[in-house]
Amino acid sequence: MALTDPSRRLEAMPPYMFAELEKRVADKKASGIDVISLGIGDPDMPTYPAVVEAMCEAVGINSNQKYPSNRGRTEFRSAMASFYAKRFGVEIDPETEVIPAIGAKEAIYNLCFAFLDPGDVALASDPGYPVYSGGPILAGAEPITLPLLPERDFAPDLSAVDPDDAQRARLMFLNYPNNPCGAVVPDGLFEDVVEFAREHEILVVHDNAYSETTYDGYVAPSFLATPGAMDVGIEVFSLSKGYNMTGWRVGAVLGNRDAIQTYWRLKTNVDSGLFEAIQLAAVAALENCSDDVQAMNEVYARRRDLTVETLADIGVEVRKPKGTIYVWAPVPEGHTSTSFAEQVLEDAAVIISPGSMYGASGEGWFRISLTTPDDRLAEALDRMRTHLA
Repeated sequence: MALTDPSRRLEAMPPYMFAELEKRVADKKASGIDVISLGIGDPDMPTYPAVVEAMCEAVGINSNQKYPSNRGRTEFRSAMASFYAKRFGVEIDPETEVIPAIGAKEAIYNLCFAFLDPGDVALASDPGYPVYSGGPILAGAEPITLPLLPERDFAPDLSAVDPDDAQRARLMFLNYPNNPCGAVVPDGLFEDVVEFAREHEILVVHDNAYSETTYDGYVAPSFLATPGAMDVGIEVFSLSKGYNMTGWRVGAVLGNRDAIQTYWRLKTNVDSGLFEAIQLAAVAALENCSDDVQAMNEVYARRRDLTVETLADIGVEVRKPKGTIYVWAPVPEGHTSTSFAEQVLEDAAVIISPGSMYGASGEGWFRISLTTPDDRLAEALDRMRTHLA
């Protein structure tokens, strides 16, 4: 083995798809091509002013510049508990049932190391955020996918899970509103998940990254509001998308207090906590920015409508999503996900995400992100209409 050879666990990982997209955009731009990327879900609008102001004030305070506690500031945990009570009707004990996370990706990855051993199984939505599968692999466990199909409104069929896989499973990853599908949780699914998790002693991890980004009057629920969910589950809440804070890396893990204690035990060994000034900025976001969130959703809804209408012009019919910052659409007949993305890039100089990048069940689909300024999104869609219609 050479000095710099990666571990077998790392070798088992495919290249991270968003890094691949970034490289492709850079290569095209280096060749003098004006590429418009609709691939990565990074909000283009600035973080809300109240959040930035709170950060500017907090960052200069000497006590905030010291090592933070992994448990988080009292103000942060109390703000998260108050937000969950007001927004979702969920009672959270700020002392024992919430802990900061350095973004949802970090939380999901660390949960794998907190709860999975070699030989264990993690049930992961497919298509889904790659960390649902990658985290278990790096922890030495096995990801087993839960196909999300349109005929089931992108809900997993829990009755189809192999009994042996269910017996070995310790974690289940779910995400509604869903990335990449844009689906909202079907009626009764969370209740079925609670029953399934209780029967098989599985910890449910609900990735709640998009609950604040919804349209047409839809209000996304928390998994923790489901009767019995606090007994079998936790939820990862992120401020990245709803509050335009992707680069701030701030979220929280909430729910079952024993699971929170285990997660905290791991955290004390792998990092030194979340910068306290960012925690105070997150408090400002949760307490003062509901109007900003609504205004941002109106922008996304307008972009969503334009995208769906343009896709119809080129013969791609898709239902308008009620949540997330994505449009999930079937590829035209005769194409795979990759071949269609390649054609769009070569003919229109537009980056879209092939659905196969999100798992085997994503084959035959592609994803468009709505996080591109209005004029550039309109130009990208016009290019697609011109070259593909």
